[in-house]
Amino acid sequence: MKPQNTHRFRRRTEHLNKVANVIYGKGSPEAEQWASQRKQELDDERLEELLAALRQHADTCKDAKTCVGYVERNRHRMRYQEFHAMGLCTTSNIVESGCKVIFTTRFKHSAMHWSVVGANKILALRCYKRSGRFEDFFERRSQQKVAA
Repeated sequence: MKPQNTHRFRRRTEHLNKVANVIYGKGSPEAEQWASQRKQELDDERLEELLAALRQHADTCKDAKTCVGYVERNRHRMRYQEFHAMGLCTTSNIVESGCKVIFTTRFKHSAMHWSVVGANKILALRCYKRSGRFEDFFERRSQQKVAA
């Protein structure tokens, strides 16, 4: 059974789209078909087929060569079916969204300047608050002061 997250391969497949567009022309039907086949190979963990298709273009397309190197170096991590079966998310969308909510909305306003120490303290508090553990933070902090 495939996960319902339709964006799970967005980041990984952006590179395949780029290679397809360089080889066949941006937005061409051939590029879309080639990229779709490569994405399916990635999804199905048919990495040898994916690598063979990329290697055909590696001599003439720098992006294809880069993808070959990436897959070869990281194939031990590309166990997506196993991860999905365990209920794990394989997309970076959740992390990226969390960073935007926690960090960007607080720290990147105009005329704001932060020291590393101050930013780290505010960031820790925001993480506790957004994760629903804000009271736990103060409980632990008061226990540490009593123990000291």
